[in-house]
Amino acid sequence: MPQGQPETVPDDGLTTRQRRNRPLVVVHTGVGKGKSTAAFGLALRGWNQGWPIGVFQFVKSAKWKVGEERALRVLGASGEGGTVAWHKMGEGWSWVQRDIESSEDAAREGWEQVKRDLAAETYQLYVLDEFIYPMKWGWVDVDEVVAVLKDRPGTQHVVITGRGAPEALVELADLVTDMSKVKHPMDAGQKGQRGIEW
Repeated sequence: MPQGQPETVPDDGLTTRQRRNRPLVVVHTGVGKGKSTAAFGLALRGWNQGWPIGVFQFVKSAKWKVGEERALRVLGASGEGGTVAWHKMGEGWSWVQRDIESSEDAAREGWEQVKRDLAAETYQLYVLDEFIYPMKWGWVDVDEVVAVLKDRPGTQHVVITGRGAPEALVELADLVTDMSKVKHPMDAGQKGQRGIEW
């Protein structure tokens, strides 16, 4: 197993093990493809560790069937790793807002459920897929999100995806990856395809 060496060792009074096992806030942002895919990859790693996983999809349609959902549901029910709960709150797509009022209400209720689960320490890893959009659209208050995540109990990891992460969230996060686009098949007029986009 790779043994990475930190660039600095802070004078924070923590042991190496305590510092290594801190709960993280991870943000996958940027205009490139792969933000959700990377988050689901972390969910697979968490499942393998036996962690209970909570996936909250904030924008994608409940009718849209993604491969990661099926795979993680099957793995969660297998009894071999952690459990997996999958929640779909949004209606429509991240780039097309349909029926804003009901989507806004669904996003707010989704955030309320995440807050309840964080308080109860329900999951070890939370995937808040496309949660950046409800914050950008003003449906969920960024300052409240930051405060809740900062004060969450236990050792709960939280991964948040979406384009244009607000600065306050970036400042709070322990790990931020900005996915940039160099090339994409859509640039050449190709639509999404099975096994690549879903």
